[in-house]
Amino acid sequence: MIFLASLGGSLEFYDFIIYGIFAPYIASQFFPSSDASISLILTFSVFAAGFLIRPLGGVVLSHFGDRYGRRNVFVASVLVISLATMAIGVLPTYATFGVGAPLLLVALRLVQGFCLGGELPGATTYALEAAPKRGGLACAVIIVAVNIGIILGTLVGLGVHHFLSPSQATAFGWRIPFLLGGLLGFVIVRIQRALEETPEFKQMKGNVTRIPLVELLRDHGREVVAGTLFTAAVFGFNGILYSHMPAYLVRQVGFTPEQSSLAQNACVIVQTVLVVGIGLVCDRYSRHRLLQVSALLLILGAYPFYRALADHSGNFVVLFALAGVVTSGQVAVFGSLLAELFPTRVRFSGVALTYSLGATIFNGFGPLIATWLVRETDSNLSPAFFIIACAALSLAVSLLAGKGYRASAAPAG
Repeated sequence: MIFLASLGGSLEFYDFIIYGIFAPYIASQFFPSSDASISLILTFSVFAAGFLIRPLGGVVLSHFGDRYGRRNVFVASVLVISLATMAIGVLPTYATFGVGAPLLLVALRLVQGFCLGGELPGATTYALEAAPKRGGLACAVIIVAVNIGIILGTLVGLGVHHFLSPSQATAFGWRIPFLLGGLLGFVIVRIQRALEETPEFKQMKGNVTRIPLVELLRDHGREVVAGTLFTAAVFGFNGILYSHMPAYLVRQVGFTPEQSSLAQNACVIVQTVLVVGIGLVCDRYSRHRLLQVSALLLILGAYPFYRALADHSGNFVVLFALAGVVTSGQVAVFGSLLAELFPTRVRFSGVALTYSLGATIFNGFGPLIATWLVRETDSNLSPAFFIIACAALSLAVSLLAGKGYRASAAPAG
């Protein structure tokens, strides 16, 4: 049940990956400019716009999720996301539709962002409530489903680059992953319709809050702030890895698209394997401690990682595999940390708001900030400082928060 509920997250991160991989092609088709970096910045600005509306989507959709049930909300979200993803695959370009083309792209990204505000938070809430005594493992299952979407996205990108020439990929090849993503989403919706509501929500019966957001902010404001900052390391790294890194590896440091896809897959596969193991044990040990260790390792390793990429020193697949090892702890536990901050009455709203704010601030703006840093500093190493700052923020908040912010009695640090 938890795995099926998590499949929408697969679609969400599949979309991240394909947008990042094909960002240079999207830039040339929708934002033509004599300066390629300007086109890329505009393309990542559209990516960020989808995140800006995400907190609003999270607030609206979680309102219905806390009042009427988790399942219907995330199933409906996946359906709309699927339609928007497929629509991007058939959009006219700037050459044929003028300024209307980028405006339509922005509109569709806003629709996606609004619905994403309720999709993965709904699945996380559903997972914890479906298996409350094994919340860590349940949320780890979500990450496995998410990583399946990431791997699928990178494989689709690899296939397009392998079978099509650069001119063909620019002309029409970039559309293929979006069309496939839409079809994938329709299949997921069909599967998820068979899911039942969670036992915890059923037990509340009519004891639901009238306006969940008001109760959340009134009684759990500190938890909202802490939860948002917990996500900094995860979303800061993910935003760079999934959306900025493909274009960075190819345009800035001279790797091929195939090497970029291989490197990403190495990181994600290692993460997936380790997340399962961590999920099996993190219900018995401190989730905060796992987050802290992972964040500290990321702080220490980010700059050497970028230095090795820029210098082409060492095996790039091994480098990304090590990045997967370093980040697996925070990836495995952040979902359960968020869900356990809030009681059942406002859990969906709490997870959606903190997740959406974190994703907007650290993930949505990460690729844009990294591209801007490279341009302004003329240094290929500068994105490392963004990752270091995000990891340091998560580490500091986790050390300060500890058990003080936890609203749940689950055995987790």
